[in-house]
Amino acid sequence: MQTSVQQAKSCAELFEAFKKKRPAVKGEKLIFTGVGGRDVYNITAPFKDDGEWVIAGRVEERHSERSEVIFFVERNGQWQPRPGAPVFALQDPFVSFVRGELVFGGVEVYFDDVDVHEVTSWRTVFYRGPRVNELVPFAKGPLTMKDIRLVDLQNGRIGVFTRPMPVDDARAMIGYTEIGSLEELTEQVMEQAPVLQGQFLKEEWGGGNEAHLLRNGWIGVLGHIACMDEGNIRHYYPMTFALHPETRRHTPIKLIASRDMFPDGPAKRLDLEDVLFSGGLHRNGDGTATLYTGVSDAEAHRIVIEDPFLEYEA
Repeated sequence: MQTSVQQAKSCAELFEAFKKKRPAVKGEKLIFTGVGGRDVYNITAPFKDDGEWVIAGRVEERHSERSEVIFFVERNGQWQPRPGAPVFALQDPFVSFVRGELVFGGVEVYFDDVDVHEVTSWRTVFYRGPRVNELVPFAKGPLTMKDIRLVDLQNGRIGVFTRPMPVDDARAMIGYTEIGSLEELTEQVMEQAPVLQGQFLKEEWGGGNEAHLLRNGWIGVLGHIACMDEGNIRHYYPMTFALHPETRRHTPIKLIASRDMFPDGPAKRLDLEDVLFSGGLHRNGDGTATLYTGVSDAEAHRIVIEDPFLEYEA
């Protein structure tokens, strides 16, 4: 497993390398009902709550950024809102389990008072509880910081991944720090997390979407790397890397999927056609993993791929 000091590679370089070994598998669209014709995308991987599998998803009108996060359960091959579950005015939900407790969060977006469609700022907010129906707020991230994720560590502490932007003359980078308890998750802690070097070009960016404690104590990170072409055309790719929490050594970024591995479908805008936003990864235990992802900011898909974390555990 390569962990030496590395030079950041561009999205284009990583994509060219990925195409040479891209698996011949195809994803599938998930069907969501009961949301009044709104789009559901940027979903989490399914997680167990009260004995059943639940997905949290971003729900909004095609031409709006005003989003709700709704919890869904599967019924007869379709996902429908879970009766009695709370609904949050958030974007891009995420879940993790920290010391046996459910931690849920998303992005709280602030709009202009005059132009109700103009986004003025945003921040990550966190809730905790024993189950979905008992979630209570407990922390907020710094303004303009998305992609803050938590993970239990072997040493009993809690790993915290951050995404400060900008960092000097770089658009955004991934940071990492540790805390002793959820009560220590403060804005100051998140703002001061040291950044990981050698991951992104200055004009490109990325973030962590989910963190997994691996069998050998490393952290497997599912994330995204993104770039922008002329005309502000965006390209988002699901990626992974592994971090050793004590030494802070980390492996190079590798892509694990691309838009053409999924069925064709609509996009929220023309500049978002080539966007995959990693929501979560379910490790199947048989050498494969199921990636759940938002597609073109309009749909939610999943795909079964080779487990990308196995090489980090070898």
